[in-house]
Amino acid sequence: MKFGIRMIGRTSLLLGSLLGGSWVVLAQDSSQQVPAADNSKKNQQEENKTGSTAERQKENSSDREITRQIRRAIVQDKSLSTYAHNVKVISRNGMVTLKGPVRSDEDKQAIEAKAKQIAGDDKVDDRLEVQPKQ
Repeated sequence: MKFGIRMIGRTSLLLGSLLGGSWVVLAQDSSQQVPAADNSKKNQQEENKTGSTAERQKENSSDREITRQIRRAIVQDKSLSTYAHNVKVISRNGMVTLKGPVRSDEDKQAIEAKAKQIAGDDKVDDRLEVQPKQ
């Protein structure tokens, strides 16, 4: 019986050491810096200047539906770049603001056209910026 208890104690000590070591490795991995997205700095500047951000979008059903329809049209268009698929679409009181970087004038024009088709020609504020690959 003594032998069994001693083995359990050693096994627990070994297991504890292994787990303790894994936590150190996990802590080291989680401390690595993740590079910021291309437009993070720009987002902070925009928020301070215009106040028109996705977090401040109205929660009424008509604005949410406009945003949903425009977002769906953008994502379904496979000819658009990944950047174009990730632009911000913000609807407030029926007005739509488009923000973010796109890779080409074609992306910019296509997104603006989709938004105008859904929201109306006079209801879209296009603030998209063309940033070609470097």
